[in-house]
Amino acid sequence: MGRSTYHKPRPVHPWPLRLMHWLNAFAIVMLIGSGWQIYNAAPLFNFTFPETFTIGAWLGAGIAWHLAFIWLLMLNGLSYLLWGFLSGHFKQKLWPLSPKAVLRDLGAALRFKLPHQSGVYNAVQRALYVGVIFAGITMVISGLAIWKPVQLWFFTDLCGGYYIARYVHFTAMACIVAFLFIHIVLVLMVPRVLPAMITGGKLPEVQS
Repeated sequence: MGRSTYHKPRPVHPWPLRLMHWLNAFAIVMLIGSGWQIYNAAPLFNFTFPETFTIGAWLGAGIAWHLAFIWLLMLNGLSYLLWGFLSGHFKQKLWPLSPKAVLRDLGAALRFKLPHQSGVYNAVQRALYVGVIFAGITMVISGLAIWKPVQLWFFTDLCGGYYIARYVHFTAMACIVAFLFIHIVLVLMVPRVLPAMITGGKLPEVQS
């Protein structure tokens, strides 16, 4: 009879992930609100955002808030990317990912038959997280291109010029807002996932 081995329970979400998650959430909300205030001063489309949902009572204040929190987003985002790669978090949580798996899990989700396992991302969640990471990077690059189009001309050129960079920035913002909406809806559908993102939670004990 073999010897049993006890594995100490691990948190569902380690503390670095929880800290960066909430810092990111705060920075993104502040950036979206202040960004909408800036947008209203020179709209790209035939609409503006309600003042209730903007941050900063006027253009100058909106810009000040926006510039303050972009540094938090960039520093926290860079920390998240480095930690994700070096800790193996991305490899474990976001890979493998294939269109077939996304379509399969999306179909199951629409039929409310998608199982949820604590600490495990399904293909739809993986696609959403990968997508929002790229949207965040795009938003930062296009934002820098708009902010300093002469000094950071390489970012401006990468976005197709200053005028197009504004549309790129708006599109990246819209993608992030859509992600937040879906993310919140999923949390409301499965509310038991929220406490683990606050306390860390614990994966089931394993004995072998």
